[in-house]
Amino acid sequence: MKKEVKDTIIAELGQKLQEFPHFYLVDVTGLNAEKTSALRRKCFQREIKMVVVKNSLLHKAFEASDIDFSELYGYLKGTTAVLFANTANVPAKLLKEYDKEDVPTLKAAYAEESFYVGADKLAELSALKSKNEVIAEIVALLQSPAKNVVSALQSGSNTIHGVLKTLGERPE
Repeated sequence: MKKEVKDTIIAELGQKLQEFPHFYLVDVTGLNAEKTSALRRKCFQREIKMVVVKNSLLHKAFEASDIDFSELYGYLKGTTAVLFANTANVPAKLLKEYDKEDVPTLKAAYAEESFYVGADKLAELSALKSKNEVIAEIVALLQSPAKNVVSALQSGSNTIHGVLKTLGERPE
């Protein structure tokens, strides 16, 4: 491979590292062409960008990045695919579907500005909540007390109205 092509690939990887806040390093050593194509299709459906890359080029892209990815250098062995995503837990949920098989397996991940190393972290990664999910939970928690107050006031007015009506209709 010519140096110009390598430089272009490193620049593209660097751009993806800046564009996507989360990525997973996945070992795809045992995948044949058919299974790799199926994995790519699933990634595309879930808005995950899958790139199979040479480890040395990915290492250079990591070195050129503003973020210190040195913790991931030791996992750049074998056949590596990088799954780039905007939502941290989507690639983990995809990989959990393959959990029963041996391939693909998680080597490491960078999600929510933290490093996750090893296939045993897959459950933890799939449990991460996206920013929108956290906001929705907070809004629901904030609305809950207000709904209870409104509900109590509404049921209270019916109760008070019923008591007054009963008292008004009662013969003295």
